Amino acid sequence: MGDSTEHGDPYLWMENLDDPRVREFIERENKCFREFVGVMPEVVISGVRKYYYMPSILDGQITEKGIFILKQQGDKFIIECLSWDGTKFTLLDSKDLGEDIIVVGIEASDSGRLLAYRFSRAGSDIITIHIIDTDTKEKIDELVGSIWNIVFLDEEKYYYSKFFRVEKTPDGVDPPASRIFLREDGEDIMVFGEGLPTNYFVGLMPSLNRDKAIVVVSYGWSESKIYGGPLRNPSKWEQIFGVEGYPVSPIDFVESKYFVIAYDKGGMGRVIVVPESGEVKELIPESRYPLRRAIIVGDGILAEYLVEASSTIRIFDLNGKLLSEMKPKVPSTILFLSRTRNKALLLRETFWMPFELIIYNDNKFETLDRFVVQGEFEVLEDYVTSRDGTRIHYFLVKKKNMKPNRLLVFGYGGFRIALTPRFLKRFMKFIIDGGGFVMANLRGGSEYGEKWHRAGMRENKQNVFDDFIAVLEKLKSQGYKIIAHGRSNGGLLVSAIITQRPDVVDVAVIGYPVIDMLRFHKLYIGRAWIPEYGNPEDPKDREFLLRYSPYHNVRPDLKYPPTLVYTGLHDDRVHPAHALKFVAKLKDVKAPVFLRVETKSGHLGANPETRIREIADILAFIYTSLLKSTEQ
Repeated sequence: MGDSTEHGDPYLWMENLDDPRVREFIERENKCFREFVGVMPEVVISGVRKYYYMPSILDGQITEKGIFILKQQGDKFIIECLSWDGTKFTLLDSKDLGEDIIVVGIEASDSGRLLAYRFSRAGSDIITIHIIDTDTKEKIDELVGSIWNIVFLDEEKYYYSKFFRVEKTPDGVDPPASRIFLREDGEDIMVFGEGLPTNYFVGLMPSLNRDKAIVVVSYGWSESKIYGGPLRNPSKWEQIFGVEGYPVSPIDFVESKYFVIAYDKGGMGRVIVVPESGEVKELIPESRYPLRRAIIVGDGILAEYLVEASSTIRIFDLNGKLLSEMKPKVPSTILFLSRTRNKALLLRETFWMPFELIIYNDNKFETLDRFVVQGEFEVLEDYVTSRDGTRIHYFLVKKKNMKPNRLLVFGYGGFRIALTPRFLKRFMKFIIDGGGFVMANLRGGSEYGEKWHRAGMRENKQNVFDDFIAVLEKLKSQGYKIIAHGRSNGGLLVSAIITQRPDVVDVAVIGYPVIDMLRFHKLYIGRAWIPEYGNPEDPKDREFLLRYSPYHNVRPDLKYPPTLVYTGLHDDRVHPAHALKFVAKLKDVKAPVFLRVETKSGHLGANPETRIREIADILAFIYTSLLKSTEQ
């Protein structure tokens, strides 16, 4: 095991991306990767492009003017307005913003006259926001930073939340931290968050009737509180509800009551009402399945439950009575994009359907638009028992009536993120070529509630690895070639697997990963992950972090699978040094590891063409590795 002290780290210098040695290392490793994959990327890239270019919907907003839709279509992002009179016009083509642009979200004023769109250059987490007049398309304001939650008060002023990544907050708190600002006439005034410590984050939403502000103050991913008050008077925003040590999520404010999801009790989520005066009351008790989110539309509550990691919508009246249920026949993810007093805009995806845009009105669901990939596909569901007896669910997607011989097995397991059915634009080519895609629902996510999340965080992190190993072992025993793939925290997952049980993996693909668990808190915004992972400065936390930290558990006696580690120089969330240092350590023990470093991508992603090249290279690596293994 490597030296765990900071000064004993032989590759500490790789954390300085300006060091000429780092640039030389990247250039040399990129060249080695190119030599390994040869012409294979060019063989697969047209197939990758075909599916990646298929239209997908990223965001949507209902306004008095019509419905604004943010799409990725072909090699660009566009914003369209579907007017209520049936006409359609385009507001933005991302090509007009320059090269390497990713448009990530939109917010509109109620009237629809103002629209804010957020975009990133080369996948950086630093966002530029343009606010335009939708009648003239003229830009009337611009913001730059880690900014979200634009809430228009009128045509002249708005609130926004800002995340302080590097600099202190205006009230002198060290980053990472966030605050809410009011912007009027080009001036910014901090209106909420003063004194909130480091690692506390704030999010803002307006109530349905635009009379209340609803603010969520979170510490990490497992504790939060809700504040509320008059939308236009931040000085009167005060704590409404919170349960010490548990997350809560706002629904809305109607009929003089705040509606809230609380994840105390069994951690599955129950709806409570908090009157402005009076006693807190449970409205909808916990069910067998977790309640992920809910909105109020008209006189009903639309609630999304995860049933075996797939969305089911239940509709309740405002007294908590169940009225109806909408459960798609095919495993799906349903997102609530936007709502008004009597309408809601929903987005449904499946593994082979990029989108179905749905409007909910008068207790009815109506499809506005949909796009489905041509072909016959099926999704199977199965379970496996983890080391401690926990039942782990997974999806297997493949061409119908065909048994694949290789499976790309994807996992994450952390930060309350549930892996649910989404369109496989990155890996449809792999499925078309006869492979299968497996999505494993590991502990650390929220597929089965808050207890499921906590069973995979901090000192319980090994459970996540054990869950994934159990899935891989079962599939491997069935004769499949196994490609283990993970990105970000999922990159940590796959890195841990190959340093613990490399025998269950035939090829490993590790993207934009967190890997050095003793220094993650010192790189970029890594300090924000201490609530989830633990604190390396605390001797007790350091002990369990060191036990699994992939960077510190590279051993010369293990037989590692062919491994691709890929990252981007514009990743300003997870420092590229995690990837670089791990590759260097693996090369020291003669492991068959390759590095791919993209110059035009970040953690947030990349423009479509850059992402297509990245995917083509990943598939080329997988195909080449499997081909070489059969030749040996």
